[in-house]
Amino acid sequence: MTETNPKPIHVVGGGLAGSEAAWQIARAGVSVVLHEMRPERGTDAHLTDGLAELVCSNSFRSDDAENNAVGLLHEEMRRLGSLIMACGDATKLPAGGALAVDRVAFSDRVTAQLEADPLVTIERGEVAGLPPEDWDQVIVATGPLTSPELAEAVGRLSGEEYLAFFDAIAPIVHKESIDFSKAWFQSRYDKPGPGGGTADYVNCPLNEAQYEAFIAALLEGEKTDFKDWETSTPYFEGCLPIEVMAGRGPETLRFGPMKPVGLHDPHRNERPYAVVQLRQDNALGTLYNIVGFQTKLKYGEQVRIFRTIPGLEQAEFARLGGLHRNTFINSPQLLDKELRLKAMPRLRFAGQITGVEGYVESAAVGLMAGRFAAAERQGQAFAPPPPTTAHGALLAHITGGADASTFQPMNVNFGLFPPLIPPEGKRKVRKKDRKPAMSARALTDLAAWLTTPAEAAE
Repeated sequence: MTETNPKPIHVVGGGLAGSEAAWQIARAGVSVVLHEMRPERGTDAHLTDGLAELVCSNSFRSDDAENNAVGLLHEEMRRLGSLIMACGDATKLPAGGALAVDRVAFSDRVTAQLEADPLVTIERGEVAGLPPEDWDQVIVATGPLTSPELAEAVGRLSGEEYLAFFDAIAPIVHKESIDFSKAWFQSRYDKPGPGGGTADYVNCPLNEAQYEAFIAALLEGEKTDFKDWETSTPYFEGCLPIEVMAGRGPETLRFGPMKPVGLHDPHRNERPYAVVQLRQDNALGTLYNIVGFQTKLKYGEQVRIFRTIPGLEQAEFARLGGLHRNTFINSPQLLDKELRLKAMPRLRFAGQITGVEGYVESAAVGLMAGRFAAAERQGQAFAPPPPTTAHGALLAHITGGADASTFQPMNVNFGLFPPLIPPEGKRKVRKKDRKPAMSARALTDLAAWLTTPAEAAE
């Protein structure tokens, strides 16, 4: 596309949000400089210098656009020309009803697409502190691993302490080391995934005694020590370490990531008492990550304890679990409706640093930030997406819908959407019809929004 304005927009951070923002800016015909500090400066979680590297799970979660809010967000992003979704669809792996990707192929594809775009310039090196004053439009998409210098600068500028929480990484196992005389392939309830498969997960069963011993081992296992300044940092409830969940009660894991419902052990012809599931992590099918097993156990303890799981007695680990510190700002207090920092409007924020949780949510906020910035550069008024859409609901939540005094990271969910208006003559929409009706309304309103012509800014 031909550039319409020679002055570039700067995007700081080459994760999912920054990559999506840069792509959307270039699609609008505006030049963009994407700054990524890796490999000059690494992080505690990244392994490569690729753009949009996935550091935790390889799953974008449910791809059900009719009954799941994140699946709806997937579909909206596809209709909005999302780079992240296009690359995710091109590198998807079997994962039941979820959209999981080959993390290496996914990052390589995102990087190649941006490197090939004539309006995108990729600059390697850290942007320490606040961006230079002559950068009149900047999107800060530095993610949960924002450099301390930049985070502190934003904190000083906004007059508030930045907030932080811990996020944990699940281990990855070599498939060839799994004992399939005990484990088996099956998706819960045999539900078909995006690729049509009904046996996309490896299942390792535990009987009651094995489960109780496993819980005891988790609780007694040696954990990573916190630094003094980290001890008051809360976890994100949607990504708790498994030993923290175990500490909430002996049955917590059986009603969480180890629930046995919808599964049948073909070796014993029975439903197991509890199940550990593993999901394919690469296109070759040689690596599987342990679903929901984020952990802060020390490495030696992980190997010892996880090898007590039936089927994983000889497990070889391609990556062990870990813990990293995530940074986010109090967006409802600090950002305006176009994701600009109220104290310095030349700065926009996108991705997990805004307090959304999840790969797709982060990319969606990057998509919106990129479109807002491109429209501003071109002197156009850009109406935000309707709050009845997944994008609009997320935007409304982080820019004022959430209570700033209790703000915590949030995944997209139907609780963020405006309530449905019952059809004429009806008192309410039936419970089983609510999610499909909300999804249908969202896609209808998104289509109308996409056809609304841009107007000149006042």
